[in-house]
Amino acid sequence: MQDIRSLLRKTTFKTSANGLNQLPESRAEIAFAGRSNAGKSSALNLITGQKTLARTSKTPGRTQLINYFEVLEGLYLVDLPGYGYAKVPLPMREHWQKILQGYFEKREQLDALIMLMDSRHPLTELDKQMLHWCEYQELPTHILLTKADKLSKNEASKALYHVRKVVESEFTMPITVQLFSSTKPEIGLNEALQYIGAWINHHEA
Repeated sequence: MQDIRSLLRKTTFKTSANGLNQLPESRAEIAFAGRSNAGKSSALNLITGQKTLARTSKTPGRTQLINYFEVLEGLYLVDLPGYGYAKVPLPMREHWQKILQGYFEKREQLDALIMLMDSRHPLTELDKQMLHWCEYQELPTHILLTKADKLSKNEASKALYHVRKVVESEFTMPITVQLFSSTKPEIGLNEALQYIGAWINHHEA
């Protein structure tokens, strides 16, 4: 685990893309996706052990580009634009939607997804739409139920059980689920690091 932590602390920002034609060359990438208020940037910062790697904001929807962070040469963590109720003009929302769909359908280097859902409001229709995209593309997906620190232990356990049951019954692809908190690393950080570490090791083997 310590090796993975040390490796992720060396993660560097590579580039931002506003269209599929601007994506960099890569060997493989694991993408982070979620609603605009799911806490993607905070999760990325905690996982990499870098407080300012990904920009965070109290205003949902600040991530308006596809941001690439390089872990090792050609291996990337990809921060995708949030989807949902971000207060931006409709043309921009439609632009993001088109880019996201194109990215999932055409990006051959994408071979895993980390999907973030607010543990208090998981599995919205948009979340399920994203999961169906992943299923269609046969893309292994790992769900982080974020902000779990805002739930009691009993509430968190119920949320985890509920999401696991739904994905088992409604989807046929491999989907794993865990609790996560960006403010209390003892809730889920090690589990998330294990998942990403296994992905990195697979491409370094």
